[in-house]
Amino acid sequence: MKKTLLTETVKQLRKQYKMTQEQLALKSGVGLNFVREMEQGKPTVRLDKVNQVLNLFNYEMRPTPKHHES
Repeated sequence: MKKTLLTETVKQLRKQYKMTQEQLALKSGVGLNFVREMEQGKPTVRLDKVNQVLNLFNYEMRPTPKHHES
């Protein structure tokens, strides 16, 4: 699976707050497997659950326009 900005950000925030994957899953209300898959870069994760996790750190993921190179 491919590492992305999301995977790196979640992992970095989790470590910054000294949380295990298990603690993050419990505090955010998602399953441990979801946290593991998100940190590993699984390409098909549910956005609502991603935001549920990011909400703990006062972050959110939302649609942004793509930048077209000329």
